[in-house]
Amino acid sequence: MITTIGYVLAGLIAAAIIVIGARFIIAPGVAAPGYGVPGEGAYLSVKGVRDIASGLIVIILMVAGATHLLGWIILAATVIPVADAVIVLRNGGTKPIAFGVHGGTAVVMLITAALLLVS
Repeated sequence: MITTIGYVLAGLIAAAIIVIGARFIIAPGVAAPGYGVPGEGAYLSVKGVRDIASGLIVIILMVAGATHLLGWIILAATVIPVADAVIVLRNGGTKPIAFGVHGGTAVVMLITAALLLVS
């Protein structure tokens, strides 16, 4: 049961980050405010590619059934939303987006990693 919950959360994380990444490639100016900083430009497309690749890595590990490795990868990847929160705060973004969006993502990722690592 714990593993199933971990896999469901991992799948939701993967799907969400792939959609977010695609949005940054297709409409970076629209996606940027949701990230927490205004702007356009190449860095938003880079973020989109990073997000899509991150989601695909999670999916590959899920398909392979590599539960513990998936847990460790998600744990390591938690640095991404934490760093995103810092980036938002250092660049004039709002605290609700920094802590709510990016901090909340980090918390969900930590819970997911824990579920996968204890199974």
